[in-house]
Amino acid sequence: MKIAFTTSDHVHINAHFGWAREIDVYEISNEGYQFLETLSFSGELKEDGNEDKITPKLEALSDCTIVYVTAIGGTAAAKLIKKGVTPVKARSEEEEINEVLTKLVQTLKGNPPPWLRKALQQKTSNFADEVENEATV
Repeated sequence: MKIAFTTSDHVHINAHFGWAREIDVYEISNEGYQFLETLSFSGELKEDGNEDKITPKLEALSDCTIVYVTAIGGTAAAKLIKKGVTPVKARSEEEEINEVLTKLVQTLKGNPPPWLRKALQQKTSNFADEVENEATV
């Protein structure tokens, strides 16, 4: 599954979702994790009330299961959830991406908590629904 992190330094989860210029994406499994890409965004990202600024991010993250942020607006969070992406707030701007990834790998090997099972299940069912919808068209 793909996990994304809003970051300004590629080490910490230290960017607000709407204002983030870069989002790092990793592939993760119970075997480990691997960096995939950095998604870059430009424009007036700090402008509150400009909902257009989140549209490219929503599209770019549509195949991710979880996105870690320091903060996220209610509208953006709702739109992510509707796309099957679970936003998770970092504990602080000092929380490191590799620490979170390491903990997630360990969690996947064991018994994931209910929120993670739901996120995983939601992504799988959305994909199955899309395939089913394509088959009937």
